[in-house]
Amino acid sequence: MNLQLTDEQLLIQQTARDYAQKELAPRAAKRDIDETFPIEELQAIANLGLMGVAVPEALGGAEAGTVAYSLAMQELAAADASVSVAVSVSNMVAELISTVGSDALKARHVPAICDGTAVAGAFALSEPQAGSDPMGMRTRADKIDGGYRINGTKQWITSGTHAGVIVVWAKTDPDAGHRGLTAFVVSKDTPGVTAGKPEEKMGLRGSTTVPLVLENVEVSDEDVLGEVGGGFKLAMMALDGGRIGIASQAVGIGRAAIRAASRYAKERESFGQAIARHQAIGNMLADAETNMAGARLLALSAAWRKENKQPFSKQASIAKLFASEKAIKACDTAIQVHGGYGFTRDFPVERMYRDVRVTAIYEGTSEIQRIVIARSLMKEAGL
Repeated sequence: MNLQLTDEQLLIQQTARDYAQKELAPRAAKRDIDETFPIEELQAIANLGLMGVAVPEALGGAEAGTVAYSLAMQELAAADASVSVAVSVSNMVAELISTVGSDALKARHVPAICDGTAVAGAFALSEPQAGSDPMGMRTRADKIDGGYRINGTKQWITSGTHAGVIVVWAKTDPDAGHRGLTAFVVSKDTPGVTAGKPEEKMGLRGSTTVPLVLENVEVSDEDVLGEVGGGFKLAMMALDGGRIGIASQAVGIGRAAIRAASRYAKERESFGQAIARHQAIGNMLADAETNMAGARLLALSAAWRKENKQPFSKQASIAKLFASEKAIKACDTAIQVHGGYGFTRDFPVERMYRDVRVTAIYEGTSEIQRIVIARSLMKEAGL
């Protein structure tokens, strides 16, 4: 892996950083308090070319690669994690359709995500009783003339209230195990698609997370993404890439928390000097910075492998596991450095602490990442 960023990667990073710090950061606290979905912000981000960073230019994307995508996610998350998660899922959906979709599906949906017309993309895999275990899925897609009729309920759907393009997984053959799952691309305005009441979440309060009810939703054969029965493979492929996005998000939040804590430690005085000069505080910040530096390299390494078409599933899980857990620790450290003020909404580390916690849960919990890593090790050992 070449650690020297290309001019294009640096441009994407700077573009995301400039917008994030000038436009997202100043209003992040208000979006959090008001639970405001960032429609205008997502349109602006689309206008900057960041809703399809790795998507081919012919489909409206930036075609800048996965490393550039990771860099952009870090910058957006450092300013407002709620906005970054909507961008992450939209990029994942746009890239999935552009990779395995038919020409008709690509032309119909990918440019709409990239240019902001669709507002966002949504990924509808999880269900109330089937999160980490997709085989527990109950949503059915029954064959009808010219297509399928989908019935079921999805859970934890990011941007589900506004997303114009939704990838939905359903069982087309309940007796076929992994080969019985199929993915469909469903437009938000399709009759029978209903978004439920947004969850009242601990963090990411500017990002809506909803149940999605599908009642006699009829789609055509042309709306099948990939092959009938190939949905499980597509879900795992998408989640592998999505974990790079969440690892990058965690890095962005964690590093922002460390910077905020460092600034506070420089200004806050106790015992006649800035608390940054106390060794205990310095050691806490040094450990957090070291961990996040490692997390950043792991995220970029996984991104580089994906971009260069090398196996990256294990590396994506390692990056997500390490980055999420160390970012949570970094935000906890930032709270501690702020003392009592860190427990109030007067300082951004309180929001960062709430926002970062879910990075160890979605796109596969830490426990799932450990299973993926361990299985990969056993496979490499010939077991």
